[in-house]
Amino acid sequence: MRLLWKLVILLPLINSCAGDGLLSRPIFTQEPHDVIFPLDLSKSEVILKCAANGYPSPHYRWKQNGTDIDFTMSYHYRLDGGSLAISSPHTDQDIGMYQCLATNLLGTILSRKAKLQFAYIEDFETKTRSTVSVREGQGVVLLCGPPPHFGAPPEWEQKIQNTYLSIYDNLLWKCKASGKPNPWYTWLKNGERLNPEERIQIDNGTLIITMLNVSDSGVYQCAAENKYRIIYANAELRVLASAPDFSKSPVKKNSFVQVGGDIVIECKPNAFPRAAISWKRGTETLRQSKRMFLLEDGSLKIYNVTRSDAGSYTCIATNQFGTAKNAGSLIVKERTVITVPPSKMDVTVGESIVLPCQVSHDPSIEVVFVWFFNGDIIDLKKGIAHFERIGGESVGDLMIRNIQLNHSGKYLCTVQTTLESLSAVADIIVRGPPGPPEDVKVEEISSTTSQLSWRAGPDNNSPIQIFTIQTRTPFSVGWQAVATVPEILNGKTYNATVVGLSPWVEYEFRVVAGNSIGIGEPSKPSELLRTKASVPAVAPVNINGGGGSRSELVITWESIPEELQNGEGFGYIIMFRPVGSTTWTKEKVASVESSRFVYRNESIIPLSPFEVKVGVYNNEGEGSLSTVTIVYSGEDEPQLAPRGTSVQSFSASEMEVSWNAIAWNRNTGRVLGYEVLYWTDDSKESMIGKIRVSGNVTTKNITGLKANTIYFASVRAYNTAGTGPSSPPVNVTTKKSPPSQPPANIAWKLTNSKLCLNWEHVKTMENESEVLGYKILYRQNRQSKTHILETNNTSAELLVPFEEDYLIEIRTVSDGGDGSSSEEIRIPKMSSLSSRGIQVLEPSIHFLSIVIVIFYCFAIQPLIR
Repeated sequence: MRLLWKLVILLPLINSCAGDGLLSRPIFTQEPHDVIFPLDLSKSEVILKCAANGYPSPHYRWKQNGTDIDFTMSYHYRLDGGSLAISSPHTDQDIGMYQCLATNLLGTILSRKAKLQFAYIEDFETKTRSTVSVREGQGVVLLCGPPPHFGAPPEWEQKIQNTYLSIYDNLLWKCKASGKPNPWYTWLKNGERLNPEERIQIDNGTLIITMLNVSDSGVYQCAAENKYRIIYANAELRVLASAPDFSKSPVKKNSFVQVGGDIVIECKPNAFPRAAISWKRGTETLRQSKRMFLLEDGSLKIYNVTRSDAGSYTCIATNQFGTAKNAGSLIVKERTVITVPPSKMDVTVGESIVLPCQVSHDPSIEVVFVWFFNGDIIDLKKGIAHFERIGGESVGDLMIRNIQLNHSGKYLCTVQTTLESLSAVADIIVRGPPGPPEDVKVEEISSTTSQLSWRAGPDNNSPIQIFTIQTRTPFSVGWQAVATVPEILNGKTYNATVVGLSPWVEYEFRVVAGNSIGIGEPSKPSELLRTKASVPAVAPVNINGGGGSRSELVITWESIPEELQNGEGFGYIIMFRPVGSTTWTKEKVASVESSRFVYRNESIIPLSPFEVKVGVYNNEGEGSLSTVTIVYSGEDEPQLAPRGTSVQSFSASEMEVSWNAIAWNRNTGRVLGYEVLYWTDDSKESMIGKIRVSGNVTTKNITGLKANTIYFASVRAYNTAGTGPSSPPVNVTTKKSPPSQPPANIAWKLTNSKLCLNWEHVKTMENESEVLGYKILYRQNRQSKTHILETNNTSAELLVPFEEDYLIEIRTVSDGGDGSSSEEIRIPKMSSLSSRGIQVLEPSIHFLSIVIVIFYCFAIQPLIR
């Protein structure tokens, strides 16, 4: 009895350590298997594997045929970890059944049995077999069957499991295995066979131990065996005995509940045997009532909590080993209420809306808002397009920006706290323009009409009010609306006739729907179809002509575009006759791209008027003709050369050519203008310059010439037939280049409104024109108009009002033209200067003295640039 109480006192300590993961019973991780060892194998060692986990680490023993192997007496056997190594095995000594035992402080486990056998092949029996007779052509079977065999080793159907019971409880374990023949069962505790006693009952695979005490703790094994094999199921029985203890499962320090709610305060101490539970609120012992109820596991449940229920609650646990107490507080909070729930809304696509979700709640409770759309959570943290949470702590409003059709549906706002979860739902209907119509088909097509049918697409929550048909051809710019019959296609119309089409043109058709919200996306285009051909209906325009050579009549027109040709085999009909004649000449031009026709006949008189009209035709027939236009026949080139040609040079880059006009008639050829040709001695034909003037102009200035160069010039008349003979060439030498150096050392003096300027005379180089004078260009700052003063001297005076700064430059004048300009000079306005650069005062009586100051400070100073 003393040993029992020692175990009662020691076991809680062991259980506590085991609960912290410090101690654990042995558990096999590898058990030995049957081994068949070939005698002729080159290896000389057999290994039977065994390994187990546990803390402390288990030590190992082995049994052969039920007898412990003494490793100290024979080097034939050795331990390799937990495995058994047999060196140079012998058939007569080592054959048999082997078992591994693993032991630590918590017990011993015994492995299944492993059979060691030795393989060999004996010679066939020398006994002669009986003769087998068979006829030729027949089949025969020569038997060589295996020895008779039957049965199956045991296999587990039900194993025992680790069990932890309180002292004085009862244990019931069952194990069951299948096999042929049926296996028999043996029970072991810590590796030793277990026999029935007063409290222990064994019935094959059933083990019952009543009134458990601490000494019953250990590792148990159920062994199932038949003639083929023995198998083991292992489990630990731990018998617990301890006073109540709240260290691992204390009463919750703070339990929160809302007014009107229910709360369970758990009390689950560790106690073996189970403790009796009572409760106190403050110092008052609680008794069960309609609102307060003690649950079977010892927990306290309070229904319909009020503010007055808040306070400290103590759980008292008692068994024969002692008593323990543990307390926690009940904190009562106000309920959370959705004050502004989301409401049903009817909106138009593209709008932005706000779904409200506002609550009142206990200030000490944190509120979390979560929105769902059609059952799926809206994760606002991921920055989902269109959705945005707005509002403060008690406001969970959801903004939907630029709402789309796919946003129609149910929106659920959930309000979550640590104590409860509330929700409110609202339906949102988004209306938008209709979706694209479907299944557009061309039922029938003629030269100018087409029968169409289609089906309506989705109306997007707003009834379709109108349909529009659009067409596209290879010649159109994009899609264009077309006329239909009926003219207006309401939302219930699903077929129509398109009119006003062009013959022999490929068309695509599509349909667009509209409702009160707007016009929707168009349908997919119909198949590409060509209208039927017809006679051309459009005549050419801009009939013109003239020119060409003698004996030619040139007729031109604007060609008809392909979309108006109305069919294959398109061409032009040309009709013409001399003015006054009654007979028309008719020609055909088969080229669809033609816009010019030339008729040649030696009998045509130059510049004769003809009546002309142009029509069209195709394989379907001839179409319309244009109105009559007068066109003149071709003419001869001018026969006469201009007389009195002369030329003179105006500068280094410019000359003027002049001549006398030609008095022409029909015989000498019409003159429409003159062409001036000019060149130098070394000019190639490709370098000859040509300039034309029209009408009776008889002079022409030619610019862009080289300086100091001999130029030749000639003039000839031209008309539509070409150019006439050239006049005899004349020549002139262009002036030398203007001076390249600008005026330098410019000085200025300002007195009242008079500006005095002087500069150095510019000396020219040998290849430059002499300086004939100078130009002074001046303008007010901020103005574009420039004034020019010319002088033959190297000084000048300007009388100008100096209300603004003046900008001045000086350039040379020569026969070769104007030379280079000086850099621009800025003359400051009078009111901006004083002797020290200080702003001048306004009164005019001081103006003269100020001018004197300027004179003495700046007079005749070279300009700094």
